[in-house]
Amino acid sequence: MTTRDLLEETYSAVTVNKVRSGLTMLGIVIGIASVIALVAVGQGSQASIQASVDSLGANLVMVTPGAQATFGSGVRAAAGSAQTLTPDDATAIESVNNVAAVAPEISGRYQVVYKANNANTSIMGTTPAYLPVRDVSIDTGSFFTDQDVADSNLVAVIGPTVLQSLFAPSADASATPDMAIGQQIRINGNIFTVIGVTVAKGGSGFSNQDDMIYVPLGADQHYLLGSSAYLTEVDVEASTQQAMTQVQSDITNLLLQRHNIANAAQADFTILNQASIVSTASSVTGTFTTLLAAIAAISLLVGGIGIMNMMLTTVTERTREIGLRKAIGAKKNDITLQFLAESVMLTFGGGLIGIVLGWLAATVISIVTGVATSVSIPYILLAFFVSAAIGIIFGYYPARRAAGLNPIEALRYE
Repeated sequence: MTTRDLLEETYSAVTVNKVRSGLTMLGIVIGIASVIALVAVGQGSQASIQASVDSLGANLVMVTPGAQATFGSGVRAAAGSAQTLTPDDATAIESVNNVAAVAPEISGRYQVVYKANNANTSIMGTTPAYLPVRDVSIDTGSFFTDQDVADSNLVAVIGPTVLQSLFAPSADASATPDMAIGQQIRINGNIFTVIGVTVAKGGSGFSNQDDMIYVPLGADQHYLLGSSAYLTEVDVEASTQQAMTQVQSDITNLLLQRHNIANAAQADFTILNQASIVSTASSVTGTFTTLLAAIAAISLLVGGIGIMNMMLTTVTERTREIGLRKAIGAKKNDITLQFLAESVMLTFGGGLIGIVLGWLAATVISIVTGVATSVSIPYILLAFFVSAAIGIIFGYYPARRAAGLNPIEALRYE
């Protein structure tokens, strides 16, 4: 039997009963589409988390007050509301080797008012070092200076979300950065003058830097917080990515010494570096993606069983045909190859349709829900191989059963 003859016979056998073939392929279609769509959601989420962490800054090491708390799952979190970090600690960290910049922070949420508009937003008291440490850029105007911090000047730099909340002329119109420069806003009863607007960065799971107002650390301490003794966070930029671990270790030792703590397990502060956050987030989303793919793969198993069931039924229905073919000289390998080809054509066709539907499903999910999706070419190629493998694995037994029929008994079959 030539390859052309095999393909023609296979196509004819598959299309002779289109409804049954279509229903048989449905399990493979659903399985492949589910795997591609769910993996796309998982990989898109992983990329989104990676981008969110990267947007926090470059080579970032974060020091927060409070001892680490360990939950039952082993996840560790810091008690950020504790009062254990001081401005002197931030100053001391500047002397650590391979530290490029240090930005002390005091954060809180306040009601902000401009004329008839108001918004509840995050207020960040910090220093000019915050710009390079957190990779923040100024769109219009300028950031406050070290002199503004020292003099506790009432000036503010706002994010683009705050700009629209306070300065948009109407619900249907957008505010431009120039509209805010020089205007006065009221924060907790104190009047601040807007001197700059930051470039949009987008929100993240940790904080939305677009929905934030930056004020000099001194002004926050004296006019908003009412205390100059404690910080809510110290952000440190390491000189290189390779130096982050060394910087984290040195800062830990420095603060343990400054806080007179002999046992590191009893530290009253928590230090996280950007690399560990990315690693943990990638591990979690990777496990999540694998779990989704495994759940979707179950439908592939069901589809494979459906293929085997249909092929066994086909063998029974075509018993006389098989006997006739063997009587005129067809060999066992010819019969086996024919039925295997039919099985593979069904699964391969279902796999192709499943890939298209999975890609479309991932796109629709992204558009409708706003969840980031990322269709991976390697997974598409894997889907092709999986669909073909299912055809071979689940079609082999029916094919061998057909090839093993006795031609005389097959010809007598009613």
